Amino acid sequence: MTSADRSGGFTLLEVMITLVILSVSLLALAGLMVTTTRNTASGGHVTEAVTFGQDKLEEFRATSWEALLPTTSGPRTDQRQGSTGIGYTRSWDITQSGNFKTINLAINWNDRINHSIRLVSVAAQ
Repeated sequence: MTSADRSGGFTLLEVMITLVILSVSLLALAGLMVTTTRNTASGGHVTEAVTFGQDKLEEFRATSWEALLPTTSGPRTDQRQGSTGIGYTRSWDITQSGNFKTINLAINWNDRINHSIRLVSVAAQ
């Protein structure tokens, strides 16, 4: 055989091995995309929860010190609906110690698992 008669292309076996390696790599990337999407959504839910908590603390901040009544029969709660459809429950408890009122605020939600964030603020007379 002369060099002009030899084929310079790939064999079928080389092409099949390359396709298998490419397929495994693409499947790994697809799994990574699912994980990344979940983590991004989870970060968005935490951001929404903290925003709802800050909104409630701003309401308390705008209220006069005398109108912030300590909670005596357990924490008060309300519900908020996030832009992603997740329901958030805000619970707060106000305690007074001398000239200070402590506001404990908890935000709870569920997106496959239960989550909770707690914020604390102190108001002085």
